[in-house]
Amino acid sequence: MKSTQKRFYALFLVLVVLVSGCNRNATDLIPEDQYLVSSTLIGEFTKEQLAQRITSGDPSLAGIAPFLQNGIKVYKLVYKTKNTDGKEIQASGAFLFPVKSGATPMISVQHGTIRNDQEAPSYFATNSEANIAGSLFAALGYIIAYPDYIGFGASNNVPHPYEHRESLASASLDMIRASKEFIRQQSIAWDERLYIAGYSAGGYATMSLQKKIEEETGTEFNLRASSCGAGAYDKTAFMKYLISTKTGGTVNYNQLYVWVTLTYDRIYNINRPLTQYFKEPWAGLIQTDKEKANVNVSFNTIFTDAFAKGIADGTDTGFLNAVKDNDVYDWKPKTPTRLYHGDADQLVFYFNSVNALNAMKARGATNVSLITLKGKDHATAVQDFLLGTYEFFSSTQ
Repeated sequence: MKSTQKRFYALFLVLVVLVSGCNRNATDLIPEDQYLVSSTLIGEFTKEQLAQRITSGDPSLAGIAPFLQNGIKVYKLVYKTKNTDGKEIQASGAFLFPVKSGATPMISVQHGTIRNDQEAPSYFATNSEANIAGSLFAALGYIIAYPDYIGFGASNNVPHPYEHRESLASASLDMIRASKEFIRQQSIAWDERLYIAGYSAGGYATMSLQKKIEEETGTEFNLRASSCGAGAYDKTAFMKYLISTKTGGTVNYNQLYVWVTLTYDRIYNINRPLTQYFKEPWAGLIQTDKEKANVNVSFNTIFTDAFAKGIADGTDTGFLNAVKDNDVYDWKPKTPTRLYHGDADQLVFYFNSVNALNAMKARGATNVSLITLKGKDHATAVQDFLLGTYEFFSSTQ
């Protein structure tokens, strides 16, 4: 009996070790969150509530309401990313998903220019872009990742790096990664397909994100299509155009051009006195009000002669190198890519998309197209972009 008991206990110990080992390995197989910090439910909306919210925000979308298929849930995600100085920072974004059965694809939507922190996607404010466009695409059956970018939401204590290619791309990419972790936590059915889209500053951010995904992430994502609307992809040509060409003097437009100039001066440690960029009284006005300055003349008239000459003849290498680092038009995409742009756009000029198309085709890209929106300006082209993007993504299932 003693021998039998010894064999029994030995066998029992082996089984205990094996079972505990299996349990430990099973636990080890559950990956830890590397990006996601927290998630907070913002709200849950029926498709009827969404129809009301969308059409009240943009009455021109009233015809779309009957086609909404699902209610949605909306969360705020806080996640880890890197600031422009390379240091870790916590950023945020909105995460929307349809309440439906079956697996569904994801769209990462990069928002356009916002001036107020409360317009950031994670606040999901009434009439905000995320509330309207995000709700629309989520109700049509897509998971939506909607980054705030650095400088808004959870990171609103630092400056927003306006039109800075690398930080827009990395903040958007890390939001997608945090969304993947949230999807795993919540057992949300994602079919692994990823689409990306954005208009204006969001179009520029989307192109920057696409380049980063294609060139740096290997097989991490199943990126199916990219839709970029009216982005300033050719920064160098844009800057030279602003230096040399008379523009309409629209205050809101000039504020954005000032914002880009100040952002590059700061991020690239150029740190010049504003009097080296701008003539008086504009230098003093911009010193006081920054990107909110009331500049109501053609933008080319506010630059100093020396700065304008340095840009025109290429001798101002410090600033031109900063601008060139943010060019995102001259590369070869692998993903099906569609550009949308109104040819009457007086904010982000149409040549940005033309230059991108020509440069990409010259590098051998065969899956890039430009949809020219005849007679449309920056604002009136938005609805065509939204509807076209939905058609484009639906056709690349």
